Amino acid sequence: MLASAAALAWLYLALCHGGFWRTGHRLPPLTAPDPLPTITAVIPARNEADMLPACLPSLLGQEYAGLLSVIVVDDDCSDDTAKTAAELGKAGRHELAVVAARPTPPRWAGKVWAMSEGVLAAAAPDRAGTDYFLFTDADIAYAPGTVGRLARSAAGGQFALLSQMALLRAANRAERLLIPAFVYFFAQLYPFRRVSRGAKTAAAAGGCMLVRADALAAAGGLAQISDARIDDVALARLLKRSGGRIWLGLTTDVTSQRPYDRLADIWDMVARSAYTQLRYSFALTLATVAGLTCLYLLPPVAAIAGVALLSAGSSAATASWLAASGLAGWLLMAVTYVPMLRLYKLSPLRAPTLPLIAAMYAAMTADSARRHHRGRGGEWKGRVVQLDSDR
Repeated sequence: MLASAAALAWLYLALCHGGFWRTGHRLPPLTAPDPLPTITAVIPARNEADMLPACLPSLLGQEYAGLLSVIVVDDDCSDDTAKTAAELGKAGRHELAVVAARPTPPRWAGKVWAMSEGVLAAAAPDRAGTDYFLFTDADIAYAPGTVGRLARSAAGGQFALLSQMALLRAANRAERLLIPAFVYFFAQLYPFRRVSRGAKTAAAAGGCMLVRADALAAAGGLAQISDARIDDVALARLLKRSGGRIWLGLTTDVTSQRPYDRLADIWDMVARSAYTQLRYSFALTLATVAGLTCLYLLPPVAAIAGVALLSAGSSAATASWLAASGLAGWLLMAVTYVPMLRLYKLSPLRAPTLPLIAAMYAAMTADSARRHHRGRGGEWKGRVVQLDSDR
């Protein structure tokens, strides 16, 4: 019965869950507003001196017919982030300002505070104002012409928020094993097509979020999500609740250059925020781990057990049903994983390993709860945020 239920669940996910596994959801049709909107890119940077040279020039070098400026917010850095950014700005075609963030107030998440400091700097009297904020990260690189395409799509669709999921790095063994699945699970949780329609589902990818300035102001600004550790999803929910249209899709033009050289690095990335996503609920965490086990691990276990029972001469009807339902669920999950593997230019032969990967993510989720209860929840570069409403 459990194996059959898992197979039926995968049939529903494949056919009725917003096409979460499809990777063709790309930028909506472009228009050519005249003039192009003014964009201010805001980059919160905490100890990113090593990362900026690989990414910041791609943004500063964008060919953009409108006015594009960049603000790098020094988020209490202890390295040469500010100096590195200023030096890179001298060679860019667009204006760059480096702003030192004031001390983070109580109950503010550090990144959201740094984002708000960038917004505040953009409103300075000596600046011309902005139509859009491009909230991006220090590890994000942009292909030529990307900002122009983002602006045309956002203006044409009158989106309050337009976000693209950056193509994450998948260069080493750990990254190739776990990173495509990370995006797959994110899309399963927040199907991109549902996000982009009028449905209640709201989400964004924090590496690339183009936000209309007047929509952000009308929603109450970033202060409304001040303690949100998962700032991208919180911002999307805020803007959608306020009546704004949002869009989320995939791209290969926006890429993350941040390396995850060891399994432990990816483990830390997931464990940092998983318990927050589960609203700090131990019961919800148990339910999630149990759900992952039933959905991802039960089908291959049932398939192998059914084949073994058949080989041992057990009841043919029971063993055949067990093997068939298990294989059906396993096949469906593998088929839905193939498009993501292709997006990352990896062999489809990796698809049957998804149950093993899901088991690892379940362990990361459990570890996230453990870290939180030991006072290490959300730790990032020496900073721990204990409270988060994730509104």
